[in-house]
Amino acid sequence: MATERLAMRQIREILRQKWVVGCSHRQVTASLRISLGTVTAVLRRATHAGLDWPQVEPLPDDALEARLYGAAVAPGAARPVPDCAYLHAERKKPGVTLELLHLEYLEQHPTGYRYTQFCEQYRQWLGRHRLSMRQTHRAGEKTFVDYAGQKPHLVDPTTGEVLAVELFVGVLGASNYTFAEATRTQQLPDWLGSHARMFHFFGGVSTAVVCDQLKTGVTVPCRYEPGLQRTFEEFAAHMGTTILPARPALPRDKAKVEVAVQIAERWILARLRHETFFTLGALNARIADLLTDLNQRRMRHYEASRTELFARLDRPALRPLPTAPFVYGEWKRATVSIDYHVEIAHHYYSVPHTLVPLRQPVDVRVSALTVEIFHRGQRVAAHLRSHARGQHTTDPAHMPKAHRAHREWSPSRIVAWAQTVGPQTAALVAAILASRPHPEQGYRSCLGILRLAKRDGALRLEAACARAVAVGARSYRHVEAILKHGLDRAPLPEPAPASPARPLVHDQLRGPGYYQ
Repeated sequence: MATERLAMRQIREILRQKWVVGCSHRQVTASLRISLGTVTAVLRRATHAGLDWPQVEPLPDDALEARLYGAAVAPGAARPVPDCAYLHAERKKPGVTLELLHLEYLEQHPTGYRYTQFCEQYRQWLGRHRLSMRQTHRAGEKTFVDYAGQKPHLVDPTTGEVLAVELFVGVLGASNYTFAEATRTQQLPDWLGSHARMFHFFGGVSTAVVCDQLKTGVTVPCRYEPGLQRTFEEFAAHMGTTILPARPALPRDKAKVEVAVQIAERWILARLRHETFFTLGALNARIADLLTDLNQRRMRHYEASRTELFARLDRPALRPLPTAPFVYGEWKRATVSIDYHVEIAHHYYSVPHTLVPLRQPVDVRVSALTVEIFHRGQRVAAHLRSHARGQHTTDPAHMPKAHRAHREWSPSRIVAWAQTVGPQTAALVAAILASRPHPEQGYRSCLGILRLAKRDGALRLEAACARAVAVGARSYRHVEAILKHGLDRAPLPEPAPASPARPLVHDQLRGPGYYQ
């Protein structure tokens, strides 16, 4: 420590500037050209020794040094060795530092080691005692899972290509009861599928699952607060268990599965080395046979097989399986567009239009059959999944009132509404809709005509529509003009008499006499 190399004159000056002059730490460091840590350490030792400036000023250097660092020890005299096991345990408590422990050590042993040697004693002890703690596994508490480093293989029956696949291994902590199966990949669907089949193999669920921090299950690797993949976390909640990722690069946190993987490689994969498999099902059927043999083998250390220990220890302590199977779904983040839809895989799904002004992203859970949309943890929409690219799936309840009213209009509904006014009004509305290339182009005109009943009454509107039909008018403006000028009260125009058809005369036409 730097304060032990300071002259007592410098230590006195530090205390004088702090206690008498009232300088700040940085002013003292600038004045004496020492570090902030040195100033802090000197003040801490003086305060802990109960000193103040009136006591320090008359003390001789050796007395001051003894008060701050302990009395000098005669050459060759034995110093009391610190209790390093106690120090190690105390350091785990919040706010406890080696410097504080050294001060407490000097209170009990004034002739003890100075700070530098005190720390060295502790470091040497720590190096000798960095041992792995033996873990005690309670029944039904933990399942350890991992993938084997060695991989089984399939052979493509068409091309003869050799394809490497994965070997998933799970083991219960108390009984060492082991599960193993081959999967195509380590991707999330295979990863969760293996967990589900493992729990069904066990016939129950353990309290926790200890896994490596592989990217499939842990999105944010961290020694202290790893971030779990959301679907994996959801799967654990559904099964009623907890995920405990092991610390990175510390295989002793999951030593059970490390050993189980090694055993699976020796007692399963090694026995398959001369066998050929063309399908994953055939490979897993063979692995299941070898797995039964492995679990029934008697372990010398336990004087029992894994199956016997499982029946006695883990099986009674496992939690029951959930009644419903887990529905796999992937989570995505999406932004609500101005038309109150979110885009998922090139298809658009509606959400309540009230989310548009919030400008906040939503969470979307996409399964094989459904699309569920969540905002702040609450489900706000659910749709059947569609694979039609560029199309929209819209729930009318999500639309604004004006949009919903417009969506509900259809030609038949508009004609039916017009029929409540009268047959002539219905005839005019039907004629307007038929005259447009697309019926939707006549909606506004028809709605405008029907709203005239509120202003002028149904009888006048019916009469006006009769006149419009008679004269061949096909727009809102015509009906509105008829009502404005009172023409609905005038008698209808007489229909023009039909003129007799005149024979067509042409020079090149042959008359009936031509054939006589």
